[in-house]
Amino acid sequence: MRINLWHYSNRRYRMQGTRYILSEYVEQAMAQALYDKLEDSTFSGRIPVCKGVVAFGTTLHQCEDELRSTLEDWILVGLKFGHTLPVIRGIDLNKEPTREPMDAL
Repeated sequence: MRINLWHYSNRRYRMQGTRYILSEYVEQAMAQALYDKLEDSTFSGRIPVCKGVVAFGTTLHQCEDELRSTLEDWILVGLKFGHTLPVIRGIDLNKEPTREPMDAL
């Protein structure tokens, strides 16, 4: 599923140029991730605003990678089935996307 034509051009992102909305959404969600070291020395991670997005790993880095992958899948499933996704830092994936004209590519 290619969604790379969606972009977010809010005033606070203008200095960075056009940002891809899904990439920015993932980054902002990951910035809210919480991690715990478990009794068996493995790690758990979750993103409280994204209900059900939880991951585990033997290292913190592996847990973070798993959490990012879980989040990406969670977003795509939510979009496919029309679930309401949380608005994160002003990024609302529930709105109809704007698309660039093909001649702009």
